[in-house]
Amino acid sequence: MPRFYCPQPLAAGATVDLPESVAHHLHVVRLQPGAALTLFDGRGGQYRATLLETGKKRASAAVDAFDAIDVELPYAVTLAQGLPEGAKMDWIVEKAVELGVAAVQPLAAQRSVVRLSGDRLEKRQAHWQGVIESASEQSGRNRLAQLLPLAEFRRWIDTAPQTPQPRILLSPRGTQSLAGWAHAQGPQPLTLLVGPEGGFSPEEEDAAIAAGALPLSMGPRVLRTETAALAALAMLAGIWGGM
Repeated sequence: MPRFYCPQPLAAGATVDLPESVAHHLHVVRLQPGAALTLFDGRGGQYRATLLETGKKRASAAVDAFDAIDVELPYAVTLAQGLPEGAKMDWIVEKAVELGVAAVQPLAAQRSVVRLSGDRLEKRQAHWQGVIESASEQSGRNRLAQLLPLAEFRRWIDTAPQTPQPRILLSPRGTQSLAGWAHAQGPQPLTLLVGPEGGFSPEEEDAAIAAGALPLSMGPRVLRTETAALAALAMLAGIWGGM
């Protein structure tokens, strides 16, 4: 059954206008009135709905019933990702959402090739938000991962609130593996820090460790930035559950 994110609050018995992007998709695939849909508003659970009308730019649906279905991980992971070049960030955000990440914190690091500001930054943030929504539609998630504003790494690490939630710095400097640490710990919320191409600089790693981050390795092989976070998320889900 087709699934679509609807940013407005949904309720059984309501009639809703679907987003223009959804209307365009329905028009392209020639879905006819009367077709069954699944809608979700990102707050948890999903709704069975019936397509009422469709056109090139407008479509509406009747919201029929609520299903309290959630497929979230039993622990919340924030991915603090150093900005990589090109479309790699799109890939990382998409796959991290599929793997259940609760929030994405883009970071401008010393070795980040991409520099974003002004209108360009606003467009990229809007684009990443669209990636989150599409990945949630595809993966069956009914809660949207939070996209946090781009932050400069040193400013972020110095001002991030001190909480009991572990901050895990994925680094070859780690003398303990993430897998070993996770096996010794119970499932819990955490933040994963992943550098851009070339990793975080030594100064950034020192600052993160001084701020309380725990350096852990991903094993004997050096992973690319677009691989590291996804491998870590899959590893945690395999150990703590959620796959």
